[in-house]
Amino acid sequence: MNKLCSKPRYKNDIRAPGKFQLQQIFNSFAYQVMALLLSDLLALALAWRFAEHWNKLYSPVPPQLAWWEWLGLPSLFWLFAACTFLLFAYRGLYSFSTQQKNYILSGQLVSVVYLMSLVLCYFYDPKLDPPRSLFFTAWFSSIFLVIGLRLVTTLILRQFDRYHPPVSVFLIANGDRLPILGKVLQRRSQYIVVGAALACTANATTTIEKIKASQAREVLVENLPPTELASTLYWQLRRLGITMRLIPSSLEMLHRRGVPEVFAGLPTLLLEFPLISGWDYRFKRLLDIFGALLGLIILSPIFIASAIAIKLSSPGSIFFCQERMGLHGKVFQVWKFRTMVANAVTLQQTLEQNNEVNDGVMFKIKNDPRITFVGRFLRRTSIDELPQLVNVLLGQMSLVGPRPLPLRDVERFATWHHIRHQVLPGITGLWQVSGRSNINDFADAVRLDLYYIDNWSFNLDLDILVDTVRIVLFGKGAY
Repeated sequence: MNKLCSKPRYKNDIRAPGKFQLQQIFNSFAYQVMALLLSDLLALALAWRFAEHWNKLYSPVPPQLAWWEWLGLPSLFWLFAACTFLLFAYRGLYSFSTQQKNYILSGQLVSVVYLMSLVLCYFYDPKLDPPRSLFFTAWFSSIFLVIGLRLVTTLILRQFDRYHPPVSVFLIANGDRLPILGKVLQRRSQYIVVGAALACTANATTTIEKIKASQAREVLVENLPPTELASTLYWQLRRLGITMRLIPSSLEMLHRRGVPEVFAGLPTLLLEFPLISGWDYRFKRLLDIFGALLGLIILSPIFIASAIAIKLSSPGSIFFCQERMGLHGKVFQVWKFRTMVANAVTLQQTLEQNNEVNDGVMFKIKNDPRITFVGRFLRRTSIDELPQLVNVLLGQMSLVGPRPLPLRDVERFATWHHIRHQVLPGITGLWQVSGRSNINDFADAVRLDLYYIDNWSFNLDLDILVDTVRIVLFGKGAY
C-alpha cells in the first residue's frame, strides 16, 4: 500500500504540457464551435441590419467609419464582429466546457465591445460624433439576439449528443462508492466505465499508468485524499490531455466563490458581500412573472384542449390540487392537470410495495395503472405541469427551483433533505433535466438540488430552462 500511495517522480516540471492531440478534439467538438460562431455572426449581422434599417433615414453611418463593404455589411460591422469573436474566445465561450453556455457573460462581453468602441472612436477622431440612435439600437439588439440565438443553438446542439460515441470514464473513489458511481454512469448511454481505482491511490504512479492504459477521456474523482499538493492528479491528467471531473462537497463549492488572499501570513479565501447584490435574483423574479404571464397567454389553446380531453376521457375534475411543501416549510396548493383516475390517492396505498425509488421517499412506478390514456400523453409532454404557472404568479413557486414534493414524501425526509426548502420551489429543476426517470435514490436528487443552491446564478436558470424545453419536446424521462 505504501508503494501504491507514494508520490510519483517526474522527468519534467509538473506544469509542463504534454502532447497536444488536436485531431481528437477537432473531430469531437469542431462542429459545436462552428455552430456557435455562425450563431453569433448571424445575431450580430441581424442586429446591425435592424439598426441600419431603423436609422438609415435620419442617422446613417458617418463616411469616416465606412472604409469598405463586404457581403452587404460595412467595415465597421466586421471590426465589431472580429473584436466580439476574439473576446468570446478569450473568455471561453467557444470552448468545449460548459462555459460556452454562459449566456449572461456573452451579453456582458457584447456590451464591453460596444463601450470600448466609444473610447476608440474618440481617440480616432475626437470631433467624430457617431449616431447615437444607431449605436444604441445595434448595442441592445445585439445583446438580445446573441443571447437568444445562443439559447436556440445550444438547444439544437444538445440533440446531437446522443449520436456521439460514448465517453470513456475512469473512476477514482472510496471502495464503497465505486459500485454506486459505476451504476449511475451505466444508466447513461453516453458514458462507459473503462477502469477504477481507490481514492487513496489517486496520486500513485500505478494509478496514472492504469488511466493511460484504459485510454479514458475523462476521470471522475470523489474524495480526493488531502495531501501537501492536492492538485497533483490534476497536473498529471492535464499533461496527458485527460479531463478531470471532481465531485465536490458543499464546502468545496463554497471555496470556489472565494478570492485567494494572504491574511496575517496565512493563505485564505475571502468571501465578502458585494457592494451591489441581489440583481440576479431580481432578474429571476422578473423572468418568473413575465414568463408565467406570457406562458398562460400563448399556451391558453393547449389549456382549453387539455381540459376538454380530460373531461371527455374519464370522470372527475379537470385539475388535480395537492398540498406541497414550499419555501421554509410553508404548505401551499399545487395545481396540475389531472392525469390519473379520480381515486388515485386512495389507490396509492395499495401500490406502495411496487415503489421503484430505493429509499421510498418519493413514489414512482414506471407503468402506473392509475394513469389514464390522456394523462399518459400529458405527462410525457409535461403539459400536466402547466397550471403551475398560476403558482408562479402567486409567488409560491418559480420557473426554476427544487421541485415541491407532497407531504407524504416530506414525512420521510432525512434532516439534511430539508435544506432544499430554503429556496423557492420551481416547476422545473436541475434533477428534472438530469435524467428524471434514471434517479432511483432520493438522496441523489437532493444532492442535485444542493448543487443548484450552491451554484445558483441567473445563467444557470436559463441553462435549465433550455434543457427543460429539449426534454419536453422529445419526452425524455417523463413518467
